[in-house]
Amino acid sequence: MYTDEDLNLAVKKGVFSAHSVEEFRQLVSSSNGSSPVDEENFRLVGGFNDIFIVIACALLLFSSLWVLMSINESLAYLVFAALSWALSEIFVKRRKMALPAIVLLLTFVGGAFNFAGSLLGDQSSYVVIFSTAVSTLAAYLHWRRFKVPITVAVGTGTGLALLGSSVLSFFPQSAGFLMVTLFLCGCVAFVLAMYWDAGDTSRTTRKSDVAFWLHLLAAPLIIHPIFSNLGILEGNESLSNMLLIVLLYLLMTVVSISIDRRAFMVSSLVYVIYALVSLFEHYGGVGYSFAVTGVVVGASLLLLSFYWHTVRSFFVQRLPEGIQNYLPVIKKV
Repeated sequence: MYTDEDLNLAVKKGVFSAHSVEEFRQLVSSSNGSSPVDEENFRLVGGFNDIFIVIACALLLFSSLWVLMSINESLAYLVFAALSWALSEIFVKRRKMALPAIVLLLTFVGGAFNFAGSLLGDQSSYVVIFSTAVSTLAAYLHWRRFKVPITVAVGTGTGLALLGSSVLSFFPQSAGFLMVTLFLCGCVAFVLAMYWDAGDTSRTTRKSDVAFWLHLLAAPLIIHPIFSNLGILEGNESLSNMLLIVLLYLLMTVVSISIDRRAFMVSSLVYVIYALVSLFEHYGGVGYSFAVTGVVVGASLLLLSFYWHTVRSFFVQRLPEGIQNYLPVIKKV
């Protein structure tokens, strides 16, 4: 399986000309009926060998963790993180494997988080702050060495968790302030995602992959605090609140269409499904509300997918030209 990054490398090394690669992309685009920009590609599994390697790595990592836990907890997590880094040197740095890169990043950052927590113990009030700080540093070091696209989103997530835990430590009785912090963190993640997206509007480099994961992180952080402040998670399922959530999701859908990122819309889908299920149960008297919601949402998403380019053209052409320059080009329909 060859990616846009591989094609770019071939152009850089002189194997192919930039013109021939562009013609190849146009050929694939015309045969598939969609442009590379609209496909929102990202590397997850390069082949079954990726899955095979992940299983083997998981057996080695978690077995060693289980054995060493009986000796010393801190030592166990330290070895766990060190093994994750060593395996990354082989399967990420040398062999460029997609799924092992993601899994080994998560095990390395998770190992660093738990190692830091084991040093302070559960009784310390600063254990979460210290652990998130160490895991953020671990994500940064991993990015500097391996450049795995999801690392930026993981590092951003741990950094925002560090900010949230610090806020909660200084204002332990202010849950509302924490929700405001989470909302602002979501906005920060979205701005970072747009920064990476704007650097690659053709969606052919690693920058696009980085933006993809940041969008997945941003959407729940934006919508969850709104859910919490409306009291929906505590059972306050009034008609006005349900409609507000639906309207909010429609707004996020418009944003998602404009920036050509389905990931931003899908990552918050669980919230609108919850809202619609509650709406049908409390005001429609429908016993199979989840099935009805699935039909409504599924049909709507399929219809949107079919007319995606037409709808996107409608919204983007009404944006200021300065904003359009930072967005992927509109496909001719």
